Amino acid sequence: MLRKAHELNDTQIEVFDLLVGFDEEEQLSKKKLASRRALKARRAIEQRREEKELAANIDECWFDD
Repeated sequence: MLRKAHELNDTQIEVFDLLVGFDEEEQLSKKKLASRRALKARRAIEQRREEKELAANIDECWFDD
C-alpha cells in the first residue's frame, strides 16, 4: 500500500494506468468470448431442433402417400 507521504511520479502513474487498462481489456475480451460461445451453442441447439422437426415432417409426408 502506498503511504500518503509517498508521491507518485508521472511514470508510475502511467504504468498504473496501463495495468488497469490491460486488466479491463482482458475482462472485456473474456466476456466477448463467452458471448460468442453462448451464441454458437444456442445456434447449434436451434439447428438440431429444426432438423428434428424437419425429419418428423418428412416422415409424416412420406407415410401419407
